[in-house]
Amino acid sequence: MHVIIFGCGYSGTAIAKAFAGRGIRITGTTRSADKTAPLAKEGIEAFVFDGETLDPALSEAMKSATHLIQSIAPGKAGDPLLRLAHLNIRAFMPKLEWICYFSTVGVYGDHKGAWVNEDTPLHPVADRSVERVEAEDGWHRVGIRLGIPVSVLRLAGIYGPGRNAFCNLEKGTARRLIKANQVFNRIRVEDIGACAKFLSVRQLGGIYNVTDNEPAPPQDVIVEAARLMGIEPPPEQPFETSELTPMARSFYGENKRVSNAKLRTLGFPFRYPEYRMSLAELWSSGRWRG
Repeated sequence: MHVIIFGCGYSGTAIAKAFAGRGIRITGTTRSADKTAPLAKEGIEAFVFDGETLDPALSEAMKSATHLIQSIAPGKAGDPLLRLAHLNIRAFMPKLEWICYFSTVGVYGDHKGAWVNEDTPLHPVADRSVERVEAEDGWHRVGIRLGIPVSVLRLAGIYGPGRNAFCNLEKGTARRLIKANQVFNRIRVEDIGACAKFLSVRQLGGIYNVTDNEPAPPQDVIVEAARLMGIEPPPEQPFETSELTPMARSFYGENKRVSNAKLRTLGFPFRYPEYRMSLAELWSSGRWRG
C-alpha cells in the first residue's frame, strides 16, 4: 500500500499515523519547504506542492500511489489536484484503488439548529462551502470514471493535541461568546485518521459525516476545559456586540446538529464521541499541548 496525502497538515499527519505500519509507504505534501523535515520525522516522505505545479520527484512518487487522500481546500480556482490533472487522475496515479476527499459540514448551510444527515439537501452559504460542494462533485465524477470508490468526509470543527480549548485558555485567546441556541459539532483529529483507515480497509465510497455525537454550545466547551484546568473561564460576551473577524462571524451564521449515525451503523468506533470525555483524556494524559 502507498498512501499519498495532499495537504499533510494537522489532519493529514493524523491520517498518516493511522495508516502507518509495516510495508506501508506514506507520502505527504506541504506548501512550505521548512515543514518537510518535521513530516519526515513522522515517517512521511514529504514533498512541496504549491497547488500550481508538480515537482518531478512528486510526480514520480504518485505513480505508485494506491490510496489518495486530498485535504487541500479548493479556493476560488477550484480543487488544485483536479485542475492540474484535468480530471485525468489515472494518468498521474495509474495504481490508484481508493480516494478520500476532505470536505466540511459547512456544505449543509444553516438549519437553525435542526438535525442534518448525509441525505439532507445542500444549501451552502459561505463561498468556501460552495467551493467544497463543487470539489465533492468533481471527485465523485473521478470515481465514476475510474470505477474506484471515493469517500467524501464532511468534517466538523477539528481539535486535538495542540489545538484545543486548553491551548486557547493558556494563551488567553479563549472567548466565551453567547449566542442563543447556537450549537456546533466537533471532531477529534485522531478520529478523522481512524475513520479514513476504516473506510479504506473496507474499500468504501460515499459521503460520511465525521462528527462527534453531541453538538453543543461552544461556550460550554470553554467552561469544561477551564474546570479541568482549575481556573476561572473567561467572562461571557454577547455575540451580537463582540468584535469578530468576518470568517469567525460567518461560522456563527450557521446553526445545525450533524448526525454521524451512518458511520456508527457501519460499525466505526468513535474513540472520542463527545467533548467532555475527550477533554478529560487530553488533560489527564498531558497531551493537550501536542
